[in-house]
Amino acid sequence: MPQHMEHLDVVIVGAGLSGIGAAYRLRTECPGKTFAVLEARESIGGTWDLFRYPGVRSDSDMFTLSYPFRPWTGARSIVDGASILSYIRDTAADTGVQDSIRFRTRLVSAAWSSADARWLLTLEVTGNDGVPERRVMTCGFLYSCTGYYRYDRGHEPSFPGIDDFQGEVVRPQFWPKDLDYTGKRVVVIGSGATAVTLVPSMAHDAAHVTMLQRSPSYIVAVSGRDRFADAVRKHLPAGAAHRLARAKNVVVTQAFYQLCRRRPELAKKMFRKQAMNILGDAQVVRDHFTPRYDPWDQRVCFAPSADFFRTLKSEKASIVTDTIDTFTPHGIRLSSGRELDADLVVTATGLSLLPLGGASFTVDGRAIDLGERRIYRGLLLSGVPNLALCFGYTNASWTLRADLSSRYVCRLLNYLDRHGYRSAAPAVKDGMARHPILDFTSGYVQRGAAAFPHQGNRQPWMLRHNYLLDAPSALFSNLATDMVFDAPAAPRIERDPAAARAHLQEVAS
Repeated sequence: MPQHMEHLDVVIVGAGLSGIGAAYRLRTECPGKTFAVLEARESIGGTWDLFRYPGVRSDSDMFTLSYPFRPWTGARSIVDGASILSYIRDTAADTGVQDSIRFRTRLVSAAWSSADARWLLTLEVTGNDGVPERRVMTCGFLYSCTGYYRYDRGHEPSFPGIDDFQGEVVRPQFWPKDLDYTGKRVVVIGSGATAVTLVPSMAHDAAHVTMLQRSPSYIVAVSGRDRFADAVRKHLPAGAAHRLARAKNVVVTQAFYQLCRRRPELAKKMFRKQAMNILGDAQVVRDHFTPRYDPWDQRVCFAPSADFFRTLKSEKASIVTDTIDTFTPHGIRLSSGRELDADLVVTATGLSLLPLGGASFTVDGRAIDLGERRIYRGLLLSGVPNLALCFGYTNASWTLRADLSSRYVCRLLNYLDRHGYRSAAPAVKDGMARHPILDFTSGYVQRGAAAFPHQGNRQPWMLRHNYLLDAPSALFSNLATDMVFDAPAAPRIERDPAAARAHLQEVAS
């Protein structure tokens, strides 16, 4: 590789929630490392900068969604997307991470050279004139914090007759800034978290909102405020109160998940009872809030302050469980023969998955097929040196897992430096079973699962989705387990048996 080419120790891809946290950890735990954050878009925030549909928010509480190094001080526990975006941007500015971000810079491909022990990155950099140009650089370690959603398009099912519809069709992922739905009849197609968010938000101004779902989802009402956090804030400093509230929410979230998985019938009964207490209509609960699958076979949706249920009860919105026969000029005709009148249709039909931001990867000239790889400790790929992927939890706050991944990467980088190694890659043993990395039955997961690496059936090749178990592993585990390092030149060790024994003990530690 040309010697004059720009080289950095670490390159982070993505300036969203994960990337900003990763950059902070790198600055503070590997202070001697040179690094940059590549961001394909023009601004910080990732998902929270892209999605602008009414009511956009996270289902996770801010005490676990926020960074452990930057306490959440807001009044509400579950907040809107704009508040999350401001929090991410303020963190980037206050920690100095913002200065390391290179905007409008998209990673196109990455090629690992074992001889040089570095990645050759091909970038597409868009100038102020809007014209992209190709550039190259190298790095010693590559950390992808792009998440697993595709930003340029979502899942777009084919609806019969949609061209005949005289109203407007909108995708939540690309919400028009000037869209006015005041006084209009709105149909939201979908039953996931986006639809559950849109319905109560749009119902304030629309004439009526109908959520059309093919099948029911689990929807649980939760408090928008954290009373425990409010109480401890009165008696403890902000940092201590944040840590205590965060710990409580980690335990409660994991307990809720374990209850759903271990006692699904009990969980279903609890969910139905809650819906019945709010709506007061047993038939509505049976028809529209009784899924065919167990809780957490697909994501459980949350309704802060029971807003979704209360909107239904107010009759500003309604829910219909049926399938689409065809669009008509004035709405949607269902398979049952019923027609839903609509001026605006919102297709909240799901996102598309895209690993590694769509970039292509090679190792010594051979293309990497992610679907053929195993994932190690939830972030490294079998047989791929010096590459980490940041995946968050699917059953809890994304940031909980993302921050553990970033701290593990920093531990690994420091380990390489201490031992004089240039690279590290997990080595999978023959005969280990293969399981999907995402085990949801949701359509968006099933459609994209083949493009993702698989997990194994034993540690450290299994994803536990359990922060209480993952934290000790990420922070204190043996970094040499199932790993292959490039051998440092060590003629001294070969000639000196005592030094050789000491070296082996050091590696084992």
